[in-house]
Amino acid sequence: MGPLHGVRVIEIASLAPAPFGCMVLADLGADVLRVDRPDRSGRQALPPVDPLCRSRRSIRLNLKDPAGVDVLLRLTDGADVLVEAFRPGVAERLGFGPDVCAERNPRLIYARMTGWGQDGPLADTAGHDIDYIAVSGSLDPIGRAGGGPVPPLNLVGDFGGGGMLLAVGVLAALLERERSGLGQVVDAAMVDGSALLASFLYGLRAAGAWQDERGTNVLDGGAPFYDTYATADGRHMAVGALEPKFYAELLDRLGLDGAGLPAQYDRSGWPELRARLTEAFAGRTQAAWVEVFAGSDACVAPVVSPRDAPAHPHNAARKTFIDVGGVTQPAPAPRFGRTGCAPPTPPARPGTDTGDVLAGLGFSAAEIASLRDNGAAT
Repeated sequence: MGPLHGVRVIEIASLAPAPFGCMVLADLGADVLRVDRPDRSGRQALPPVDPLCRSRRSIRLNLKDPAGVDVLLRLTDGADVLVEAFRPGVAERLGFGPDVCAERNPRLIYARMTGWGQDGPLADTAGHDIDYIAVSGSLDPIGRAGGGPVPPLNLVGDFGGGGMLLAVGVLAALLERERSGLGQVVDAAMVDGSALLASFLYGLRAAGAWQDERGTNVLDGGAPFYDTYATADGRHMAVGALEPKFYAELLDRLGLDGAGLPAQYDRSGWPELRARLTEAFAGRTQAAWVEVFAGSDACVAPVVSPRDAPAHPHNAARKTFIDVGGVTQPAPAPRFGRTGCAPPTPPARPGTDTGDVLAGLGFSAAEIASLRDNGAAT
């Protein structure tokens, strides 16, 4: 059932980073109850397919209604974790801030997911992934030499520096609670998390091994032996031959061994080396190069699209992707030898479990009907 079996999480519905963090917790076995908003857009009629919402139960509450907030507080009385992603102060104004919840349940982990954090001059302003990673210093290095920064999807802020950081914070707080018996607030901010992801870069800068001009370093596409190359069929191969022994095998498999090329780390020779690698890779299809490099330590791999990734032999062998409710998506990770995780379940339609959850809290049929009639729960 997963290593988090028995951990109860209340998730206030939001977008991207917090749902991803809660997906990770649910994948690991936590019982996650998603508190959805009253439906005003007709979304409930659409099939639920978002992997970020898998493996949850769902209740719909109007948190602008005191009766809806009362239900939420009763839910937190028996919960281990509450996750919300409002701007600072919103939960307090609605009546379920961390102080109110801690008074009712001192063991509650109150996890807050924001872009800017709970304080600081930007805390109250709107933003998205690209804004947070721009300020944290994580966007500027990404891009080609002579060009501008390139947004790395929303992987660095929303998911790596956001949702994953949230999950790590929740797990650490749960572990500490075993010693203290007390919950605490987890302030997970994407600006902090995306900065943290760049820690290695700051070490390189301190050692004089990183230039601030993008696209000129070993790991940012500046080095010809750490880049992607087009193949004859318009696809690409990824090359990561950093170490000399791997680089030697790269040249051997390409047929360039002993071709009088510049030394690997001679920056003055990188333009010539890039031109030769470009020419070589353009001479065969991606499938042909996959065969050439099969079983080698040249650190060369085909660039595979999200459409094709599930069928890649390695992913297929490890079952890295699974089908959940007819939607192919990444499987839970990591894997555990003793407390394996159950297969994810499809996302629930908003409000699917409202009646059952309310009954479980002790509400009578008449009280549930009243909550529904008044719009506090639907």
